[in-house]
Amino acid sequence: MKPSDIRKVKLACYTSNMSMAAAANLSPLLFLTFRSIYGISYSLLGLLVLVNFMTQLGIDLVFSFFSHRFNIQKTVRLMPMLTILGLVLYGVLPVLFPSYAYLGLLLGTFVFSASSGLAEVLVSPVVAALPLPEPDREVSRLHSVYAWGVVLVITLSTLFLLAFGRENWWVLALLWTALPLISCILFLSTPLPEMTTPKHTGDAFSLLKNKALWVSVFAIFCGGSAECTMAQWSSGYLEQALGLSKVWGDIFGVALFGLAMGIGRTLYTKYGKTPERLLFWGTVGSAICYLLAAISPIPIVGLIACVLNGFCVAMLWPGNLIIASERFPQGGVFIFALMAAGGDMGASLGPQLVGVVTDSVMALTHLEPFAMKCGMLLGMLFPLAGILLQGKILRTIDKE
Repeated sequence: MKPSDIRKVKLACYTSNMSMAAAANLSPLLFLTFRSIYGISYSLLGLLVLVNFMTQLGIDLVFSFFSHRFNIQKTVRLMPMLTILGLVLYGVLPVLFPSYAYLGLLLGTFVFSASSGLAEVLVSPVVAALPLPEPDREVSRLHSVYAWGVVLVITLSTLFLLAFGRENWWVLALLWTALPLISCILFLSTPLPEMTTPKHTGDAFSLLKNKALWVSVFAIFCGGSAECTMAQWSSGYLEQALGLSKVWGDIFGVALFGLAMGIGRTLYTKYGKTPERLLFWGTVGSAICYLLAAISPIPIVGLIACVLNGFCVAMLWPGNLIIASERFPQGGVFIFALMAAGGDMGASLGPQLVGVVTDSVMALTHLEPFAMKCGMLLGMLFPLAGILLQGKILRTIDKE
């Protein structure tokens, strides 16, 4: 590939990951807007997030076992088109049919979540397949772009709603189609690298017999949970512990968490050498951050713990992807898909369990700050389990 083509492909992958950030964070930012304008219940609003993750998980599982039946290059080029369609449906249908606003939001969420699932499975192997001297650092840089995308989406969306009013939320959704539009143009105008897949479904099943692969899958499960639980609950935690408004809770909670995560991933692209040791100490640091957030009586300590956890978990997802792809190169796209499924499962289950525990403690004590701290304490179990798994991976690689 020509250097100019490599740059175009990398930029297309970067904007695809930023599109994922928009798709993942748009609904949580608009929950109160949808409730006030359309009267949608909290349970139905929460279902939008669940549909997002479960759709991505479904795509991950399909590609885990049937990637050989897809034309990978055509699927990559289709991906941003689906994101555009999903955001347009999401923004336009509730305005055109306000009586069926939730159905419009649900349909749009399903479509752009399917695209996000494809991006999660395919964008990393596209970058890893490029003829570059240090592909592991390029994969880390790709994931750092997602973190910076989270910061950008939350900050600009919050400022947009403040400046132009909640009633213009649909304009915001349409504006974010600019990112997948750029990806679409770049993917259509540039040749893509070849990517390997298992030739038969049986080849994929044979890889599943490798216990070391399952250790990596459970490691990224714990990493995904440690990352997404804090990302989704930090805003609410800061509102309760520090008494911040939702706007500033989003900016100081989710955005600063994303900023710290972006810094961690960017530093690895410049200075990282041994991801195995980094992942072990990252899980240790994450467990400490959850513990401080759960038990500290000082609000500012809780804020610092939330932000620092973003730095600690920065490499838990991309780092485990790098390790698995290097240890099982024969799996190709299958490995990325299976690891994405493990990460998405953790990203879905962790926040959900924290929510269940928080609601249960709240029902018993009627003390919301205390209930949220109990939820954070439960969240610490995932990085604790991650310490054991990352330690096993580290010991195994040291012996090889």
